[in-house]
Amino acid sequence: MLTRRIPITDIAPVVECGRYPAKCVVGEPITIAATVFREGHAAVGANVVLVDPQGVERPWTPLRLVGEGTDRYAAEITPDVEGDWTFRIEAWDHPLGTWLHDARIKLPEGQDVDLVCEEGARLLEETADGVPDPQRKTLLRAAEALRGEAEPVERLAAVLAPDVQEILDRHPLRRFVTTSEPLRLQVDRPRALVGAWYEFFPRSEGASLDPPRSGTFATAARRLPAIAAMGFDVVYLPPIHPIGTTFRKGRNNSLRAEPGDPGVPWAIGSPDGGHDAVHPDLGTMADFDAFVARARELGLEIALDFALQCSPDHPWVREHPEWFTRRVDGSIAYAENPPKKYQDIYPLNFDNDYPGLYAEVRRILHLWMSHGVRIFRVDNPHTKPLAFWEELLADIRSTDPDVIFLSEAFTRPAMMRALAKVGFHQSYTYFTWRNSRPELESYLWELSHETSDYLRPNLFVNTPDILHAYLQHGGRPAFKVRAVIASMAGPSWGVYSGYELCENTPLHPGSEEYLDSEKYQYKPRDWEAAEREGRSLSGYLATLNRIRREHVALQRLRNLSLHSADHPEILTFSKRATMPDGSDDTIIVVVNLNPFQTLEATVSLDMPALGLGWDDRFHVVDQLSGAHYWWGQHNYVRLDPHVEPAHILVVQPDVS
Repeated sequence: MLTRRIPITDIAPVVECGRYPAKCVVGEPITIAATVFREGHAAVGANVVLVDPQGVERPWTPLRLVGEGTDRYAAEITPDVEGDWTFRIEAWDHPLGTWLHDARIKLPEGQDVDLVCEEGARLLEETADGVPDPQRKTLLRAAEALRGEAEPVERLAAVLAPDVQEILDRHPLRRFVTTSEPLRLQVDRPRALVGAWYEFFPRSEGASLDPPRSGTFATAARRLPAIAAMGFDVVYLPPIHPIGTTFRKGRNNSLRAEPGDPGVPWAIGSPDGGHDAVHPDLGTMADFDAFVARARELGLEIALDFALQCSPDHPWVREHPEWFTRRVDGSIAYAENPPKKYQDIYPLNFDNDYPGLYAEVRRILHLWMSHGVRIFRVDNPHTKPLAFWEELLADIRSTDPDVIFLSEAFTRPAMMRALAKVGFHQSYTYFTWRNSRPELESYLWELSHETSDYLRPNLFVNTPDILHAYLQHGGRPAFKVRAVIASMAGPSWGVYSGYELCENTPLHPGSEEYLDSEKYQYKPRDWEAAEREGRSLSGYLATLNRIRREHVALQRLRNLSLHSADHPEILTFSKRATMPDGSDDTIIVVVNLNPFQTLEATVSLDMPALGLGWDDRFHVVDQLSGAHYWWGQHNYVRLDPHVEPAHILVVQPDVS
């Protein structure tokens, strides 16, 4: 390929050389950038052209030089509708830019005055040919001034006048326009980026242990107002389908189930049905519809677990044995992750009847979509072919672009990133296992800058499978610390039910499994007693979610900045966004990562990252305590984890 007349290189955002689209959501600013240069010293200009999902070309946006000598140009754009967009970069010779550079040097020195002014006048006239009235007349008057009898500096001043420069900025004279190849941009609805998730098992709400009895969709619906009151946006349900009895697991993952043990929800399928049915203990499909409707009344969306696996009792095992892997002895292979064995679960095999299996999976998704489910949390997607997900997610997106898929893939980084690239809207992350300051700083930077063009993180603080040692041993302060970091650093975050009660007892020392895990048994909780006795963090979680909703800066991913402190267990970061009125929304978060000890430190801020000068003083208000402070570059903090382990500081506007 021949080099273009004016080279355009290093375009961003680009994912896998354009193989996959970069991502953003409606209303989210995204920076488009490119390196643009040319031979010699003549000026160049650049702009970005957006084409919306209907193929309509939007007015182009100028790219601005990022820094002198960098040749790097950038601009923020904000797509306004969902769908598949494209963008391209245009670079061009900028003759008026070249002229202005030379004129500013020559005219004050009296060099070639008439020649320089005539050249400028002709360029202004050429530009005016493409400018509507009355701006055209403004440019022509500036051309006349260049040809006038005034002093050279006064003639130049006529061109440098703000009204003339504004017109030239909007209508530059472009020569040798060079265009990049179009690049893809996937624009989703805001929930694909921003949301607070709450996971709970409907069967535990209203359940009984003696005798064992499942809760129902109706009893689970009684929990929804409290979830909404805590400020959550999404209620995520583990599988609600019939559960098999063959090799059913008992309490605490016992290989022997006792009478009344309900089984693992992910062992899907029984004579009562498979992925297209609801567990009869929970109710009927009509009961599920009522549950979804009640959630919607409260401003909540339902996310449903989508687990492509079966119990040995699933109808597919009988009707489609070709969808499973046979071992040499003729038996169907159950799931294994040696040394772990999951005899109650059969994985699917996509190699024997891909079209048939694909059609059935697609049918099931559309069934639940028709019942009001517009978000799916996909269990273990890394155990299925990437090509399958790429085809399926593109298929769903083509008809229902509002449907969101969250990838639950605690797997190798390459696979986690690949799943995001092929179409998953969000991803679980390694956040649970990042607890020290170096780990958190490195990982939060990676998520907010290195992978943010295609991977949107959902920072779950715990799951039914993961109770990290930090929570096991750190007590109530540890639960606060992790909630603050997740809710403030990520636009999407989530908790698994019981987090607000600081449930932290492991199956055994060194295990990340919960004792008496809800995966294997009913777990009714006395929410009202916890509130009365002051044991619940529900009010704290509500405060965090309120802060998130009130501040646009916390609803963005790419805007995180790291700051330093002279204590290794003090984490400091900020998020900043520009409001529609041009003002800044800036949040500074300082967290004591040690849940046992009061720490003191000096926090040193990167002032330009806050939009401030190095010597500026500014007013902040702590959203957790209500305290007011005057801060500058260096600030003393003292954080007692048993009182409040963090500052969440809102930078107040300058009213001086």
